[in-house]
Amino acid sequence: MTETLSARKVSFSLATVAGIVSIICALLLVIAPEATTNVFGAIFHGIDLSQITKPVTWGGVILGTAEVVILALVAGWLFTKVYNRL
Repeated sequence: MTETLSARKVSFSLATVAGIVSIICALLLVIAPEATTNVFGAIFHGIDLSQITKPVTWGGVILGTAEVVILALVAGWLFTKVYNRL
């Protein structure tokens, strides 16, 4: 039995999750910038992110979230195409 995935459903699901994560990340940076930077520094294995961070702006949040959503749409579509061919 072969199961095929819907490129549309996978792409939109991934884009929705990525958009939500992006907005949560921005909120965390506004609420607790130092703690959030420390957590992400640990995720990236000790890179000192405090040296490259900048203040969060509405424009940055909107642009960043839009970019993440578009990349997730493409990645979800590509993932589905590869999955369905294997």
